[in-house]
Amino acid sequence: MNVRDRRLPADSDVLLADYLIETPLDPAKVAEVMAGEQSSGTFVRVAGETDALRARTRARVEHIEALGESASPSLSNAWLTRQGIGGPYRRARVTLAYPIANVGANLATLAATVAGNLYDLGEVTGLRLLSLTLPAHYRASFDLPRHGVDGTRRLTGVSGRALVGTIIKPNVGLSAEETGELVARLCEAGVDFIKDDEICADPRHAPLAQRVPAVMARVREYRERTGRDVMIAFNVTDETDAMRRHADLVEREGGSCVMASVNWCGFSAIQSLRRSTPLVLHAHRNGFGMMSRDPALGIGYQAYQTLWRLAGVDHMHVHGLEGKFAQADDDVIEGARDSLASLDGVSDDRVMPAFSSGQWAGTVPATFAAVASTDLLFMSGGGILAHPDGPAAGVESVRQAWDAVSHGETLDERARQAPALARALAFFGSKR
Repeated sequence: MNVRDRRLPADSDVLLADYLIETPLDPAKVAEVMAGEQSSGTFVRVAGETDALRARTRARVEHIEALGESASPSLSNAWLTRQGIGGPYRRARVTLAYPIANVGANLATLAATVAGNLYDLGEVTGLRLLSLTLPAHYRASFDLPRHGVDGTRRLTGVSGRALVGTIIKPNVGLSAEETGELVARLCEAGVDFIKDDEICADPRHAPLAQRVPAVMARVREYRERTGRDVMIAFNVTDETDAMRRHADLVEREGGSCVMASVNWCGFSAIQSLRRSTPLVLHAHRNGFGMMSRDPALGIGYQAYQTLWRLAGVDHMHVHGLEGKFAQADDDVIEGARDSLASLDGVSDDRVMPAFSSGQWAGTVPATFAAVASTDLLFMSGGGILAHPDGPAAGVESVRQAWDAVSHGETLDERARQAPALARALAFFGSKR
């Protein structure tokens, strides 16, 4: 069963977590160690640890599926070396059930429970948190996205197609006024969404106190003249109180969105930001590769996005198909599908998957074929800004590509009547 289709009873008193483990020991015994370590137990029973307490609070092993073995370990392990224990190293998928009462509506503690000391266990040479399944009542104890897919569409006035976005380039170096002028040109080019780069938050050469007013003056002028709104995701990444102040400034200036590098801000800060601002919250996942690239370690995207969605974000980055990063296309596809699936099958908590990294008109067919939806944010940096006929032609080429695939046409077919798309295919295609 696909974990997106797995459901717990609405009143279930447990949540489920799936792991990939690697160990030279019996996987069933290691699974019991995992369950004990992350609930009531330690390596020996301690004073006060009664049978009744263990029955009420101990995590339990729900399922174990053998996945083969390896002659060499994925990770080094000093504990096993001290014990004189070697291979073969068995791999298994393990499902644990955690009592919800142990955690409560506490996101940081939930993360510590399902993804904490398990990574340091001496019994394993590999451990990866794959996915989480929550009952409806527990999902309801956390924040829902304030806007999500439908709210983002309402704020931008875009329906029936993918949102086309871009990123401020150069990443850093532009003054507040220069950034405002660039945003004005991008608005005129026809983009729906513009975001700051993750490494440009509150720099000395363009502090938010100056950049937000400079940008929003151009956005308001464009809105009043055309009746069309453009969503700007200002990067407010900072300590918690500063993020709140930055978001307040964006709201006062008539903005609709803020962005944060969620891994570095932390769950508590993002929850605080969500609860203090009515703006769309765009979650940038930079650093996720550090947590996910080794297949035997870290966290899979389904579990990762579940935790961040409990913080109430509205958009989640999934990278892009045929893009410039190391992530496999299958992982990008699964990430987009996870983002668009309800966490519990009941809540209206879909979030907008944000595609980026090396995206241009030519990657649209693969994206549409994989996701089978236009409920997404398709962001092109160079794919728009480096179009040989200028950013307006870059935006047009991406829109023409989306219109083509939505009507069952190939890009080559549409390009015969679409000069901007034809130029994009010739220019960017020659660089691949």
